[in-house]
Amino acid sequence: MNYELQGDNPFPIALLHLNAGESVQLESGAMIYHNDRIDLAGHMNSNGKKGFGGLLSAIGRAATSGESFFITTATATADGADLAIAPGNPGEITELPVDADHQWRLNTGAFLAADSTASYSMVRQKASGALFGGTGGFFIMESSGTGTMLVSAYGALLPIDLDGTNDYVIDNNHVVAWASTLDYNIVAAGGALGFKTGEGLANHFHGRGRVYVQTRNIESLADMIQPFLPTNSSSD
Repeated sequence: MNYELQGDNPFPIALLHLNAGESVQLESGAMIYHNDRIDLAGHMNSNGKKGFGGLLSAIGRAATSGESFFITTATATADGADLAIAPGNPGEITELPVDADHQWRLNTGAFLAADSTASYSMVRQKASGALFGGTGGFFIMESSGTGTMLVSAYGALLPIDLDGTNDYVIDNNHVVAWASTLDYNIVAAGGALGFKTGEGLANHFHGRGRVYVQTRNIESLADMIQPFLPTNSSSD
C-alpha cells in the first residue's frame, strides 16, 4: 500500500495512491474523497463467505466485535488513483506490516484499511480473555495474509515491546493492537480491589512481541461529558 499521512495530529488523513487494478479494504464510512480513477463497492463484512453463510458471518462480526456490517473495497480503474480516508476518532494513524512473521490482533474500532492481500477474521478467545475489547465477548479480530494494514487510535499511538522478561498490565480501553505472538489474560487493574480503585479491567500481557496503546480512553471522555448531556424529564 502506497500512502502518505497528511494533516497534523490529532486529525490526520491517509492519502492512498493506487495503480490500475490495485484494491484496498476500508472501514465503512472512512472515505473522505477520491479522484475519478477509483471505484468504490460496498459489501457485507463476511470474511469472504457468500450467500446465507456470508450473511451470518457479517452479522456475527458486527455483533461480536462492534465492526460495521458492511465494508468498502476501493479499486483503481487507472494509474494515478488517489483516495483519502480517515477514522471517526481523533488520533494517530499508523501502519502495521502483515506477513509470515507479523500477525496482529486488533481491539474494537482499530481497523482503518488494508491491502486486498491482507485481511482479518474473528477468532475465539480463551475464557481468561473473554472480556477483552470494547464490546466484550469471546471473539477478537486477527490479521492474516500479507501486506499493509492501517490502524487508528484515540490520541497518540505508542508501542510497547515485550522481550519475555517482563510482563505488562495495560488498561483494556488503551490497547489498540498487539502481536499474535503475545499471550494475555484479563485481570483487575488494581488487583482484587481493582474496581474500587477506578482502574477496572486490564490486560496482562506476557511473552515476546509488541503492543500498541492509545494515550486516551474514549470511555473516560464519555464519563466526563455525561453530566452535561440533556436528560429526558417527565412533566406533570
